[in-house]
Amino acid sequence: MAAHVRKKLQGREQETTPAQKPRRRTDVRLGLPALLVWGAAVAGAWLSPVLLALLCSGLLVLATALLARSFRGGKPRATRRSFLTTTSVALVLAAAAAAHSAVSSSQRHDGPFAEAAAAGKSVVAVLEITGPARALTLPGQAGTPERWSVAARTEEVTVGGTVIRTRAELLVMGARGWDNVVPGQLVRAAGKLRPPEPGQQEAAILSASMAPAASGAVGADAALAGEVLAKQLRGRYVAASSFLAADARGLLPGMVTGDTSALDEGLSAAMKTVGMTHLTAVSGANCSLVLGALLMAARSLRVPRVPAAGLALAGLGMFVVLVSPDASVLRAALMGSIALASLAGGRVGRGLSYLCLAVMGLLLADPGLATSFGFLLSVLATLGIIVLGPRIMDWTPAVVPRWAAAALAVPLSAQLLCGPVIVLLQPQFSTYALPANMVAAPLVAPVTLLGTAAVPLVAWAPWLATALIAVAGTFSAGVAGTARTAAGLPGSVLPWPEGGFGLLTMVLFSVLTLAALWGAARPREALRMVLGLHARTVGMLNAADNRFQALSVLYWRPSGSLRNRSRFGGGGLEARVGRGRLRHCTRISGRNPPWPQPKPPEPNQRRPMWPPGGT
Repeated sequence: MAAHVRKKLQGREQETTPAQKPRRRTDVRLGLPALLVWGAAVAGAWLSPVLLALLCSGLLVLATALLARSFRGGKPRATRRSFLTTTSVALVLAAAAAAHSAVSSSQRHDGPFAEAAAAGKSVVAVLEITGPARALTLPGQAGTPERWSVAARTEEVTVGGTVIRTRAELLVMGARGWDNVVPGQLVRAAGKLRPPEPGQQEAAILSASMAPAASGAVGADAALAGEVLAKQLRGRYVAASSFLAADARGLLPGMVTGDTSALDEGLSAAMKTVGMTHLTAVSGANCSLVLGALLMAARSLRVPRVPAAGLALAGLGMFVVLVSPDASVLRAALMGSIALASLAGGRVGRGLSYLCLAVMGLLLADPGLATSFGFLLSVLATLGIIVLGPRIMDWTPAVVPRWAAAALAVPLSAQLLCGPVIVLLQPQFSTYALPANMVAAPLVAPVTLLGTAAVPLVAWAPWLATALIAVAGTFSAGVAGTARTAAGLPGSVLPWPEGGFGLLTMVLFSVLTLAALWGAARPREALRMVLGLHARTVGMLNAADNRFQALSVLYWRPSGSLRNRSRFGGGGLEARVGRGRLRHCTRISGRNPPWPQPKPPEPNQRRPMWPPGGT
């Protein structure tokens, strides 16, 4: 009866108290596997094949031991078994990444091709282009670039009349003519080999002495035909944007298709000054906008959830082909695909898990991404938006609109995590990076959506494409104006220390910025925390002071009191008259003693000797 009444009272209390919103916890279970796979991929770029084989063996042995331990000794707790099993799987995936890296490591260290690269031999090679051409520009150089870098893979290499058939990763440095190659194309080139820098994934670097000659029929492969079509569309898009103003004409193709060939040198320097260079290339934000727009359009037409997800993924694939897959684009596309598949299955809110899955999938497919700063910055920006972004939005007061809180949280959370890495690449601090990105953030979505919609219309309906390009160009002109205005303000760039010290100071600055933002958003909690820390500090200082006084009284008391203490049965040191064993003078005159003197004992009462003056 009493238990029944108690339950009814508890139920009434739960009804009267307001229901609290459950706190969503961040799922970090896939964080360890992602870190282990990334670490193994980085090790593959530095270690020799023998050391990589030992690393793979050690990882597999450790995974087997942990897996056996999880199923040994009866029925362990579910959390312990889950942790050991997850760690075992993570070690196996790390061993797979290291084994994949061992292939390219053997090409860098062993074999005739590695010997030819180390000797700097002149070669004639048949290459398969594996990446888009990247312009090599010198500081202060304006106009069309004169040299280009292209990622390629060797089919056969002729060195001194000897034909070497190997498939090794290669980086080609060439002049004009190399900007027209497309991924998947077979070309013949001649030049001089040289070994790569330590930590690079390529087996060699080829300084081409001639323009590439076609060695295969362009358009014979479907993928190659798609690359050629995408390159033609990008060229026509640049031509269709020529009626815009100078800044919009150069910035719009870069924000939509990643083509920065028409970008003004002054605008490029201004965007670099204020930390807006991520807008001049297609990144994860573009993929997320395109994927979300396609999914919303399909759902608005009452397409079921699974077919709508398939249509959105197909559109995202065409967008990736259009902009030429880069590290950040691949990461964003894969993460968006995993998130969309989970959404189609009915599970949402697992952003960190999606990011970890995307990172592991990309590193297992291409371990060379582990040493790419672009890939690292893309992952850190996404991690900041996923982990810090919602918390910063929750810190903002309720009077602030949700869209304004998001406009602050997204660029700030990305900047806090990317700042230490950016300092390593460019030791300077962009003072107005956060305000400039906040102002430009509302302009990015119209540029991306309207500009991307105009790309296929350039060939099908030029008049409609022109109208969309005009509207998108207006927004891109606003982005360019924001960059130039912020770059022209006094103190827009401040020097910052280089190397590891600069990285550590930027990490400290990011932590202090986050703490200051939290304190400004929640002053009462910040004041309560400061007072609590002050009370703890005072308590620690008082305890240390009491301890010091006790030790000083123990080791610096006069010899008579020590003899009395020994006589009454207490322990301690027996100091002699004169200079004692602690090598300090014990002869005093008795006037003005430096310690408090004990009171005389009461009649028939034993005099306490410790602590001094005790009652």
